[in-house]
Amino acid sequence: MKRLSWIAAGLLIAAPVLASCGTESTEPSGGGGDGAGDARALTVDSSDDACKVSATEAPAGTVTFYVTNSGSQVTEFYLLAEDGLRIVAEVENIGPSISRPLTADVPAGKYITACKPGMTGDGIRSDFTVTESDEDVKVSEDEETLVNEAQTNYAAYVQDQSDQLLVKTRQFVDLYKAGDKDDEARALYADARTHWERIETVAESFGDLDPMMDAREADLEPGQKWTGWHLLEKDLWPARAEKYAELSPKDRTFYADDLLKNTETLDSRIQDLTFTVDQIANGSRGLLEEVATGKVTGEEEYWSRTDLWDFQANVDGAKVGFDGVKPLLEEKDPELATELETRFDELQVLLDAQRTDDGFRYYDELSPDDIKGLSDAVNALSEPLSRLTAAVLS
Repeated sequence: MKRLSWIAAGLLIAAPVLASCGTESTEPSGGGGDGAGDARALTVDSSDDACKVSATEAPAGTVTFYVTNSGSQVTEFYLLAEDGLRIVAEVENIGPSISRPLTADVPAGKYITACKPGMTGDGIRSDFTVTESDEDVKVSEDEETLVNEAQTNYAAYVQDQSDQLLVKTRQFVDLYKAGDKDDEARALYADARTHWERIETVAESFGDLDPMMDAREADLEPGQKWTGWHLLEKDLWPARAEKYAELSPKDRTFYADDLLKNTETLDSRIQDLTFTVDQIANGSRGLLEEVATGKVTGEEEYWSRTDLWDFQANVDGAKVGFDGVKPLLEEKDPELATELETRFDELQVLLDAQRTDDGFRYYDELSPDDIKGLSDAVNALSEPLSRLTAAVLS
């Protein structure tokens, strides 16, 4: 597939670095973007009430934001498209006094920067411009071949997973709406969700759809209407809820149809997407972030306890992304390529140990040692994975 920006507005998938275990960033010389150093290296100071970016513009190309949390709350930093909805690049879960880099290949255009102290709300926003650049980046014929193969293969993978998600969501919705097939709906739930989790960073890039489809009850903001997978999950597994009133048949139909409608919209958008190498690499990193912040902690599937199904699916998607850019990485940083392959294998061994005939053990069946082992393996993989994007763009 040709090297095209994703959608006319230049939407990019870029994913976060793990706050709990990623490497500390090294700030750019000259403070970045202030004329004293690299204009594509900018610093961001995210405090409890401000989001100070060292410059309001940068030339098109590989841009790195070095984000430092000087506040008292966990924060996030986003580069958004001009509409303020679509995520161009993001780095999440940055604890107080922690710094994280965010690297993406950004085309010329208008954008919005946003810090989210407390990881809630619309964030503290400012306009940001990426200007045209006349820099001529030389790419060898062999490298261009590897890039094209990575783009083509990853786009096909995402489209296939979206197709499967739509098929299984239709099946799940039909079972759920029937009212007398809840056992069958429960049996299909985790399997259907697998296809969402494998491409979660792509789905999350659509800022209007993700909250409607995948919001967890614990993360709802005041006044936010709860819809999507986890609402239906709670209705199918209400045992952990206090004084729960099950949904009426009318409500079941409404919320199930709403989920299917949004899944159809997602699938239609995904079919026309193209991907750049940094999007693929950042997507791999972002999927591991999803593991660290929701799956290994047991927070994602709070009602069904099917977190390990999601865990495996996130790892599947991350590995596919890594495998796609691995030939390119082997040319640029073979040691990193070998380390990542080893870390992925080590994590997979631990996941395989939790398999059952029906899939995986439920989260509440895991011992503290099981959880710690999985968490340690995620941490061990996250550090080298945080270096993947910069390495393939070097």
